[in-house]
Amino acid sequence: MSTPAPGGPLEGIRVIELGTVVAGPFAGRILADYGADVIKVEAPNRPDPMRDWGQASYRGHRLWWTVHARNKRCITLDLRSERGQELLLELVAVADVVIENFRPGTLERWNLSWERLRAVNRGLVLARVSGYGQTGPYAERPGYASVAEAMGGLRAINGHPGEAPPRMAISLGDSLGGMVAVQGVLAALLQRTRSGQGQVVDIALTEACLALTESMVPEYDRLGRVRQPGGTRLSGIAPSNLFCSADGQWLVVAANQDTVFQRLCAAMGRAELASDPRFADHQARGENQEEIEGIVGEWVGKRSAAEATAELQAAGVVVGPVYTVADIVADPHFRARGALVSHHDERVDDDVLGPGVVPIFSGTPGRVRWAGPPRPGTHNDEVYGELLGLDADAIATLVKDGVM
Repeated sequence: MSTPAPGGPLEGIRVIELGTVVAGPFAGRILADYGADVIKVEAPNRPDPMRDWGQASYRGHRLWWTVHARNKRCITLDLRSERGQELLLELVAVADVVIENFRPGTLERWNLSWERLRAVNRGLVLARVSGYGQTGPYAERPGYASVAEAMGGLRAINGHPGEAPPRMAISLGDSLGGMVAVQGVLAALLQRTRSGQGQVVDIALTEACLALTESMVPEYDRLGRVRQPGGTRLSGIAPSNLFCSADGQWLVVAANQDTVFQRLCAAMGRAELASDPRFADHQARGENQEEIEGIVGEWVGKRSAAEATAELQAAGVVVGPVYTVADIVADPHFRARGALVSHHDERVDDDVLGPGVVPIFSGTPGRVRWAGPPRPGTHNDEVYGELLGLDADAIATLVKDGVM
């Protein structure tokens, strides 16, 4: 496998990805999707557990790796060994970004502190992803997405009142942390163009979750209000909820904005509701949420999903079905947008569908160039030969010594 053809807005940026599993590697995946040369480091004989993660197997392999490690070059290197640390520093010298998601203090224990990394590359951006950040009383605690979602405020407002707060069936906190890491890396790279200096980007999963909580903090600070879960709706935002059609399909109807509510009333043949004092404006509808959503639910419940959707769309009302992954794959809009793309996975010798690259860039589009490399060290010869000038004999010796 060779270096991909040029393309993507981050072409020319080189990223060294350390760490395993979700948050840091997810950030690496996004940067790779945008055209960066992402070199993923796995420890010899201790591959990233993500290679075997996922909820189902195909031809003996789990498929999360297919998407998660796509567009990356994979090498092996023992960062606990002195020679491995020396080789990493040589790679850092020719890189722009390092991403790591170890527990704080791990790189320092391996003699790979920020000071040592920066000494070989003053322009380096080091993104450090952890559960609680690099500082503070909780910094050294191990952190997972599930706990980050809980402590970051997302779990308490999810689900139905009086029930145990559920989680989404994805690693949401990790993915949010990865996205925040990408934002930080891009901002730091932009600043580097002005100053010539790199910096540390400190990402806490808990804070990535907390950042999504809208007005929860100021409402508590000034009013003592503790937001509660709203089930299928947002309290005070109406009508905006799930409604079941006559044929048993769930539709989201979101008409809480005044102008959209007026269209909804006309579509339902109830134009008078728009001037009813109980529903005449956003605040009034919020105070009478049960009543107005009951009216909408009754209307939707008398129609098939297709009929209700067609009537509401014709009126300019925001409406959409609750999709399963099967519905997503079948929808032509996602295909037309490139939101679903095939990855050729060498492990299973087949094309596997996965999510596309977002967002869409008009001039330098990102793309999926390959699926997650099939074996740890797939690109050892290529990367170490290309970047460090090591020949086959030198690499073979390092492999024999357990360095890579």
